[in-house]
Amino acid sequence: MKNEQELKDIVKERYTKIAEQGKSENAASCCGATTPSNKVYNIMMDDYSETKGYSEDADLGLGCGLPTEFAHIKKGDTVIDLGSGAGNDCFVARHETGAEGKVIGIDFTPIMIQKARINADKLGYNNVEFREGDIDAMPVGDDTADVIVSNCVLNLVPNKQKVIGEIYRVLKPGGHFSISDVVLVGNLPDALKEDAEMYAGCVAGAIQKQEYLQFIQDAGFVNIQIQKEKPIVIPDDILEKYLSTEEVNAFNNSDTGIFSITVYAEKEGEKSNKPKLNLADIQDNTSCCGPASSCC
Repeated sequence: MKNEQELKDIVKERYTKIAEQGKSENAASCCGATTPSNKVYNIMMDDYSETKGYSEDADLGLGCGLPTEFAHIKKGDTVIDLGSGAGNDCFVARHETGAEGKVIGIDFTPIMIQKARINADKLGYNNVEFREGDIDAMPVGDDTADVIVSNCVLNLVPNKQKVIGEIYRVLKPGGHFSISDVVLVGNLPDALKEDAEMYAGCVAGAIQKQEYLQFIQDAGFVNIQIQKEKPIVIPDDILEKYLSTEEVNAFNNSDTGIFSITVYAEKEGEKSNKPKLNLADIQDNTSCCGPASSCC
């Protein structure tokens, strides 16, 4: 496996190209990084089109959830979006904060920052700004944000513990986050796990679901909840680029699952008065959130 900087360079290079691709091409592939499927139109993303604040120009089809829908953003809040891309989640968040709030998008790809700023100018938003930087070393001061959101980005960062620590640092006491991301249950085939396209495609860089939740708990967050969970199915015509027919069949019939989860958690403080949960509590509270359930 490549080192952290090499992985970051791969993601930056790929997302520079992805920024210029169409939404349909990105949606039909794994986060825009793989060859699009000719069998499935939408692999990961959720539909934003009916969400208040949605901007079609800012929607590149790269998400795996709708974190802003679950983020409990209030008027006047300061919101930070990690991996803000062309700005769509920032503009949805701005609808919730109103003109009296503030939204900061952070992305390490210069062309994404440029696109997002152009979109903000077109919308006339003077309380939405975009900062270039890594989300594992955010260009933001301590105790800045009331709410942090992110959509399918932490899986692209090699050191996820460092990002979660940064989230804790940047949130105000009593602040919270709602983050959609890709996680695993079981092990990927080596050919997928070691491929650069699949890393940039939000799959190879994903970690085990239980490990992901443990990192959040170890950082000191409380009231950890899985707000939504859905399975991610990679079409065979994409898998066949990396695996033989026998390996595709074995993978499809294995216990390995790829999931998008939206996780909520709070930083302890005046606004946070709910008890700290252990991982067993988290699983018990979300046991109905399987692929076939409707309670999420």
